[in-house]
Amino acid sequence: MNAAAPKMALAGVLVLLAVGGTWKVQDLRYGKQLAEQAALHLGDLTAISNAAADQVRIELDKRLALEQRLAASDQTHHQVLTNVQKDQARLRDRLATADLRLSVLLDATDSAGGCSVPAGSQAGGVVHGAARARIDPAHAQRIIEITGDGDEGLIALAACQAYVKEVSASK
Repeated sequence: MNAAAPKMALAGVLVLLAVGGTWKVQDLRYGKQLAEQAALHLGDLTAISNAAADQVRIELDKRLALEQRLAASDQTHHQVLTNVQKDQARLRDRLATADLRLSVLLDATDSAGGCSVPAGSQAGGVVHGAARARIDPAHAQRIIEITGDGDEGLIALAACQAYVKEVSASK
């Protein structure tokens, strides 16, 4: 064995220790940088999550407010519809009991028809003015039914328009 060989071996070991120590120091520095980056990334993710949660909460509050306004509007339109239906029922009842009679104005200047309709007798009061003809109670009931359907349609249309206005205004 040569005397230089142990010195070379010792020098090699020292070089390996130096390189290993350098790698260890480098590893610690990179580990510290990675930890700092991870902390920054976690902070960014937390901020993004909080912003998203705030946005969801705001949108949920808007939706809840819209639902409450729509419920109030629906309740109002339902009450209006119920009142109109009650009025129509009362009117039909009054027509059925002969408490109320429907009549139409006669056009005294119309000679095209060729037939004259006798004016009905006015029970319960004196009407001054143009001549009137009383409508048959069965036909009067049908007229009231048709106008009731029309009123319900107009109320439903108003409810739909209010709904569209509320929904489009909330966007």
